[in-house]
Amino acid sequence: MTNQTSKVQLTELVLRDGHQSLIATRLRTEDMLPICAKLDAIGFWSLEAWGGATFDACVRFLKEDPWERLAKLRKALPNSRIQMLLRGQNLLGYRHYSDDVVQAFVKKSADNGVDVFRIFDAMNDMRNLKTSVEAVKKVGKHAEGAISYTTSPVHDIPHFVGLAKELEAMGCDTIAIKDMAGLLTPQSTSDLVKALRGAISLPIHLHSHATSGLSAMCFLKGIEAGATLVDTCNSSFGEGASHSSTESIVAALQDTEYDTGIDLPALQEITAYFREVRKKYWQFESDFTGVDTRVLVNQVPGGMISNLSNQLKEQGALDRMDEVLAEIPRVRKDLGFPPLVTPTSQIVGTQAVLNVVTGGRYKSITNEVKNYLLGQYGKSPAAVNNEVKQKAVGDGEVIACRPADLLSPEMVKLASEAERFAKTEEDVLTYAMFPDIGKTYLQERNAGSLKPEVLQDKAAVNASAPRFAPTEFKVTLHGETFHINLTGSGHAGEEKRPFYVSIDGIAEEVIVETLSEVEVSGGSSGGKKKATAGATKSGRPRPSHAGHVTTSMPGTVVAVKVKVGDKVNAGDGVLVIEAMKMENEIQAAASGVVVAVHVAKGDSVTPDESLLEIQPE
Repeated sequence: MTNQTSKVQLTELVLRDGHQSLIATRLRTEDMLPICAKLDAIGFWSLEAWGGATFDACVRFLKEDPWERLAKLRKALPNSRIQMLLRGQNLLGYRHYSDDVVQAFVKKSADNGVDVFRIFDAMNDMRNLKTSVEAVKKVGKHAEGAISYTTSPVHDIPHFVGLAKELEAMGCDTIAIKDMAGLLTPQSTSDLVKALRGAISLPIHLHSHATSGLSAMCFLKGIEAGATLVDTCNSSFGEGASHSSTESIVAALQDTEYDTGIDLPALQEITAYFREVRKKYWQFESDFTGVDTRVLVNQVPGGMISNLSNQLKEQGALDRMDEVLAEIPRVRKDLGFPPLVTPTSQIVGTQAVLNVVTGGRYKSITNEVKNYLLGQYGKSPAAVNNEVKQKAVGDGEVIACRPADLLSPEMVKLASEAERFAKTEEDVLTYAMFPDIGKTYLQERNAGSLKPEVLQDKAAVNASAPRFAPTEFKVTLHGETFHINLTGSGHAGEEKRPFYVSIDGIAEEVIVETLSEVEVSGGSSGGKKKATAGATKSGRPRPSHAGHVTTSMPGTVVAVKVKVGDKVNAGDGVLVIEAMKMENEIQAAASGVVVAVHVAKGDSVTPDESLLEIQPE
């Protein structure tokens, strides 16, 4: 299976973390299978191919069955260990699951082909790993306990050594240092590995993103200090927000006592294949996936940065990325310095986005932040900002026990809820991970109506795009001609959009407000519908008074909590919106009676429209 004589062995990440870090987890199974035979022949210690965001992306975007992907990869990789990333009690979702769900998920993952389970908890709360580790050992598979590496006033070497000892006592087979953002330096890597080597007897596995440009140097120092397993990614999806390239590490260790024994020309054949494949996914390429030493401050993990930029693009706010990156460390400090890894990276990242785009810090607070502050994800590493806590949850009681201890067994209930559309236990688990999108996926699969997102043809898009847009022209008005140069503009879609122009050499700002009726496309039927001055393109009214309830960010309605005729008080939750995979409760700004509801569950909504209307008392 692998070259067991080598002192250092590699885990290849191209089938999971590589494309998650660089193209928002969009690589399809059909583009993995043709190269599997060559990957299988290399002699990697393991191939990471499942877990993380791949499960979500399969169901949400690619319309693929993630379990089917795993089974196909198992068949195509008969000589390789398949490795997955498991979020402890969170599994692959964004909440804690009951122990029976964790046990069922681990068993089905093993049954379908997973050999190595890398298990971590975003809070490094070891209580949240215990059930997963025990479940992996029960099915006879390899349990790798992971320490989520971060830097803060409370994260030092003795802290990490203590965590490693707990993982060893649980029965883990190996220990991973999971540096999800690329925060390790060569010296800190050497110091940490030496300290772990002196405290535990298990093999040490290094995982570090290349975002800061330091990972290859960290690997060399870590190997010299005693690490024997290293994560790398084929250069076709390597470096930057991804990982040190496999070929480079293999070449660096050749003819040393740490020689991996891996054939470099064989790797280069794999590289050539994936370089061509990557071109198909050009629309998901991000501007934020190169070397960026700012990560040493903002700590945004490699697997999050491409998704964050893609989501900000969808929100029409990509130009505010730098503000969001500056806000993330402030939110992290407010929450007691959690390591930034799923789901805490999404919790902190989404709150940072809200703090930037809503015009005020904590003006809108996600449900996940509220749950975090109540201890429902585990114990925070340091004390949280009490002012933020009061604003979010008031005097809500913080739980002290393991969060899953408060959960009753769920599998029977989940199976009952999914009975009409789930055909297997794997389907039930898909529904458990992502109830809304999972249910939709399974219903569409059963109906034969699955439609994956479209991969755009770059040549066709370029050919159809206008070659230029006029930015300089002359306007004649009442017999007088003005020379106008357009130098910039505000965001398209704004009710009052500023245009920055130079008129006969004098800089001016022109505010354009759309008032007249226009015709807009209406849905997939190709029909037309009117958008009036008082309505948005969706047909919903524009907010005009305090009783109109709006959203701070574009998103999808996941719950409507009131109906016409209901009496509400200011601050009551009336809607729940999902934005950037996090749920945000929308509250009534005024007390009164609900007189109109303009949305239903599943609707897409934007900040410029009224979602429901309250008649103030």
